[in-house]
Amino acid sequence: MDRWLRREDERLLTGAGRFVADLRVPGCLDAVFVRSEVAHGVLREADCSAARETPGVAGAWSAADLPGLPPMPDTRQGEATREWPSLVKSRVRYPGEALAVVLGDDRYRAEDGAARVRVRIDPLPAVVTAEEAAGDEVRLFDGLSNVALHGEAGQPIDDEVWERAAVVVESDYRQQLLMPSPMECRTILCVPEGDRLTVWSGHQAPHRLRSDLAGLLGRPEKSIRVVVPDTGGAFGSKSAVFPEFIVVAWLAERLGRPVRWIEDRRESLLVATRGRGQDQHVRLAADADGRLLAYELTVEADVGAYPHLGVAFPMQTAWMATGPYTTPQVHATVRSVLTNTMMTYPYRGAGRPEATSPLERTMDVLARRLDLDPAELRRRNLIPPEQFPYRTPTGRVYDSGDHLAALDLALRTLDYDGWRAEQARRRADPGALPVGVGLSCYVERSGGERGSLHDYVGVEAGEDGGVVARCGASSSGQSHATVFPALVAETLGVDPARVRLVEGDTDELPGGVGSFGSRSAQIDGAGLQHAATLLIEEARERAARMWDLPVEETAWSDGAVHPVRGTAAMGLSELVKRTGPLRIDERYEADMAFPFGTHAAVVEVDPDLGTVRVLRLVAVDDCGRALDPAVVRGQAFGSVVQGLGQALYEGVPFGDDGVPLLGNGLLDYLLPTYAEIPPIELGETRTPTPRTPLGAKGAGESGCIGTPPAIVNAVADALRLDHPDRLQMPLTPDVVWRAAA
Repeated sequence: MDRWLRREDERLLTGAGRFVADLRVPGCLDAVFVRSEVAHGVLREADCSAARETPGVAGAWSAADLPGLPPMPDTRQGEATREWPSLVKSRVRYPGEALAVVLGDDRYRAEDGAARVRVRIDPLPAVVTAEEAAGDEVRLFDGLSNVALHGEAGQPIDDEVWERAAVVVESDYRQQLLMPSPMECRTILCVPEGDRLTVWSGHQAPHRLRSDLAGLLGRPEKSIRVVVPDTGGAFGSKSAVFPEFIVVAWLAERLGRPVRWIEDRRESLLVATRGRGQDQHVRLAADADGRLLAYELTVEADVGAYPHLGVAFPMQTAWMATGPYTTPQVHATVRSVLTNTMMTYPYRGAGRPEATSPLERTMDVLARRLDLDPAELRRRNLIPPEQFPYRTPTGRVYDSGDHLAALDLALRTLDYDGWRAEQARRRADPGALPVGVGLSCYVERSGGERGSLHDYVGVEAGEDGGVVARCGASSSGQSHATVFPALVAETLGVDPARVRLVEGDTDELPGGVGSFGSRSAQIDGAGLQHAATLLIEEARERAARMWDLPVEETAWSDGAVHPVRGTAAMGLSELVKRTGPLRIDERYEADMAFPFGTHAAVVEVDPDLGTVRVLRLVAVDDCGRALDPAVVRGQAFGSVVQGLGQALYEGVPFGDDGVPLLGNGLLDYLLPTYAEIPPIELGETRTPTPRTPLGAKGAGESGCIGTPPAIVNAVADALRLDHPDRLQMPLTPDVVWRAAA
């Protein structure tokens, strides 16, 4: 597909975007939440009486004032004793948990009212890491363990394997808590309209949000319409219903007035979803030639205060523990542990970065123990192309791949041999700062898990010659409005300007899964191509009936149907005028796919200062068929920058009381800016997935998966470290300085 200028660019770059905060609805009330300043405690009082007397305040409520307010859905196994209330009833379990809500004529008046809510909480001890919480000395729910899930993948490994191995490497790693930090925080606007409730939200899964709200409010799904306008990023953080959403929808319905909540950055830093949060222990065994024999991964996952969506996601780490290698025996065990933090949800990569990082870091240690070049060690163990489809010991079936090609391209692009020579030169010069080279080979899963490997799509031709493409996806920056119409236009043989995309509106399709897990191109793109193909078949059948010909004697080209023998042609516009509406709606299914690649980094380290300067990053990714190479490169670049953030800058620090130390906002939670972005070179290999005719695999999460271990490996290489647990992300100057000492 040729590159087309993004349709979204002019509108978004000139300030003409339409986000939830831009919507103007008469009589709308703004919601402000009163939040806990402690991480754990017993709520004794949340008195809203003074708030209600504040000018411009339409109402203020605590949980005691709203006895019918439903709690969050999806608590594990329906345990009432582990209920996640929409407003705290008696026990605070994470800092910033909502204690009360104030509605005002505008945000300023609501804030004035919130400041007058009187709160009294008796603090309790807090636990903010899985290691602390797993011992159950401090229980979040009386009489219940903090361990919310046990899981495993693969089979336990016999002791004999470890005993006969030439080398066994063991280490511990920490995947720190991260914040997705989209440009636009969470939003919701609920507008009652007679028997209907229209919900506007920057959301990744509008049909899921509709279903959740319908169940919580006791309404038929058809009585709720969810619309997703422009959305300023998500990265997994906008894929569920949240306590604030429930409160806003419930009050809008009962008051009969529009209510909205626009999360600000201060709130987001305190209570938006977190990503990662794993303590990991690994064992990796190899023979004397560097052939892998066994890999064991143990995960203690911090999933936040309530057993919700993030509880099961650490199993992604277990299932992907094998990575891209032909390791005969792999066993991964997982415990998801409740802590006094906000919930851990999917964040760009969702389990796959957590699987890649410990394996790739340990591969470098193994290479040093065997005195092998890290690239050669990987080359000896990567799955060869002829073994695909490849079933891993953890039960995944990889669809296609050429990992050796990706590794070799990354090495050539980086000038691996040249940097190794420069490294040797500097090591011989006592006055030179050391450089290090790091590699990371990865494989990820895209498309979703069983139960979400489908979506609803539709293609409709109009009398005016235009085409409408519909799908259950929901863009938050992936350029769907450009890519999907171009794909449909290519299939039909028409000008892309004639095709318009409709998504993010639950009234347009009977169902939809949404956009997450790198599934949009792979599932929705393939589905739209399939629907467009079915539309062509239907057009040929209609024309055959009109012309009294067998359908085999009709053909399709350049957006028109014509007889195989003859020159007459009929375009879509004329066909619809003569035969009636032409629309194809499909529930399209496709199996998961496995993108892969190799990332490489070169760093310069000052051991005396602990500073790390990234000299070069190379990312070679394989997402099968790239529908729009420019969009794929943009996604890859952005995810590399986020991977850089995890490696060097980002992490949620906590005080002794369990409250995040983020009072100075983004001065405390460091995001990489333009000034920190090093030279980045992107490369690609292409092995289309055989699981759809489109051949596209997921793209966009690769940098969060491959980049962090490549950078950390490069720093360890520069410092010549044999013990990787001395380097734990983020690699702040203090961490690096202590490791170098």
